[in-house]
Amino acid sequence: MEEIRNVAVIAHVDHGKTTLVDRILHQVKLFRDNQEVRNQILDSNELERERGITILSKNVSVRYKNVKINVIDTPGHSDFGGEVERVLNMADGVLLIVDAFEGPMPQTRFVLQKALELGLKPVVVINKVDKPNCNPEETHEKVFDLMCSLDASEDQLNFPTVYGSSKQGWMGACWKTPSEDVSFLLDTIIAHIPPARFEEGTLQMRISSLDYSSYLGRIAVGKVSRGSLIPGSQATLVKRDGTHVRNTIKEVYLFEGLGKEKTKKPVRSGEICAVLGMDNFEIGDTIADLLEPEGLSQIHVDEPTMSMVFASNNSPFFGREGIFVTSRQLRERLYKETEKNLALKVEDTASADTFMVYGRGILHLSILIETMRREGYELQVGQPKVIVREVDGVKHEPVEALTVQVPEEFAGKVIELVSQRKGEMTQFEVKNERAHLEFSIPSRGIIGLRNQMLTATEGEAIMAHRFSNYEPWKGEMGIKRNGSLIALETGTAIAYSINKLQDRGHFFIYPGEEVYTGQVIGENNRLDDLTVNVTITKKLTNMRASGSDDKAILSPPIRFSLEEAMEYIAGDEYIEITPKTMRLRKILLDENDRKRARNKEAGN
Repeated sequence: MEEIRNVAVIAHVDHGKTTLVDRILHQVKLFRDNQEVRNQILDSNELERERGITILSKNVSVRYKNVKINVIDTPGHSDFGGEVERVLNMADGVLLIVDAFEGPMPQTRFVLQKALELGLKPVVVINKVDKPNCNPEETHEKVFDLMCSLDASEDQLNFPTVYGSSKQGWMGACWKTPSEDVSFLLDTIIAHIPPARFEEGTLQMRISSLDYSSYLGRIAVGKVSRGSLIPGSQATLVKRDGTHVRNTIKEVYLFEGLGKEKTKKPVRSGEICAVLGMDNFEIGDTIADLLEPEGLSQIHVDEPTMSMVFASNNSPFFGREGIFVTSRQLRERLYKETEKNLALKVEDTASADTFMVYGRGILHLSILIETMRREGYELQVGQPKVIVREVDGVKHEPVEALTVQVPEEFAGKVIELVSQRKGEMTQFEVKNERAHLEFSIPSRGIIGLRNQMLTATEGEAIMAHRFSNYEPWKGEMGIKRNGSLIALETGTAIAYSINKLQDRGHFFIYPGEEVYTGQVIGENNRLDDLTVNVTITKKLTNMRASGSDDKAILSPPIRFSLEEAMEYIAGDEYIEITPKTMRLRKILLDENDRKRARNKEAGN
């Protein structure tokens, strides 16, 4: 039997995980010499390639010196922590990649903690040693200190360290002497990551991931923990609630290179495989023996910290662009997402066309919305809200650890911004003319902070945050947003009207765009909302006056990305999302309805 190594690649966002996996694939000659291969091979999803981040974990298998290495690429962003948590169950060791300049970041701590808790052996890769002003030795010390603070075992602390540059395509024992390729890293994996063990006994395989094929249907992916998995045999599916369902293992696929290969042979424990033929399975279920089924422990995933209202589109322009527009289709799609996205929860509300969706953060929810939009869904989403808990009768809210890196001259502005949002500074250090600041800040203070910080620091700030714990409510924040400019009539926005109203605020629309009554078309200069008419055309007469026919000079409108819009909207507003368009609107489109609602609120 050939030896197997199951390795998960973990790191903070943008520290070079996917690029390193690319190098490993090239090292083992997975591609022909004349084959055209794009970068970030595993980031196959359109959204992943656009944003330059990994969202879904992927499996790839390589062979090196007669050893099969199953490499699992994981996301680096804390909002996709649910992905990391479930796939670490398939690994026997981890490659911890750390940027030689930035050092360990908040998400490094998060993923490393999860790996150490599972007892996985780490191999540390100090990446990007070609960066100017980097300090690999200091980074190595910081990684060691981090492991000590996370209560790593003696064996885990005795980790090997590899230095190199994924971009330049080399890994070696010393950062000062570049090598030819990444073979040193692969040798280190074989030497230090324990081989997958064969455990005698009845069959046990935890389903850690889901795959889907339009030809084959739903595919269960996981590591065989005990015994052997035999294609064509009968098995019991042990559900998370403890119920047993009898199933047939119709087909089994092993990961080979970037794809899967069907196998007729029994799959021994320690191997990662994909199983076809299981009905109604979920992530966390166990495929067990037919006669003596034993379930494995559940995959624990951190609770969501943010909620949003999702509603079917009921704006005057609904159904123009989307294929799926009904509340039934929206509901089906959201519940389908919860099957594979463990960190997401969906609840029905009293209204048939609105749903509460709970997630890890703005990015986690926005990726879901963006994916649905591209699939042809029309929907509306409300303001993101943090999930508040009651502990012993006291209101608690989620608090995050925030790390900001800025040029030293902007440090004061950053501290001021964070302090306004009830943040407390925990660390301040200056390195190479850049200030490294750490804060403890309520999660609701993070919403809308990124834009303000980038403006205040002229785009220089590097921000990262991760959930820390629940703490008592910090009180109201003194952040006020200006009021909205709201469209009075449905029609086409006219340059002449916009020009006349420019002194009232900033617009979000171009001339010639269609608007409807109740749509938010700009931001008022004052704190209250203002209803304006941008559809008025100039009255044409044969009277002329000097200066009245000057061309309209319009300021360019503000255009939001989806995340920016989610952070911007007020509590009484929705974002309308269709396949081609994104609009801001009031929940109550009619001006009189809004007045009645305000009066009712004031009366209470």
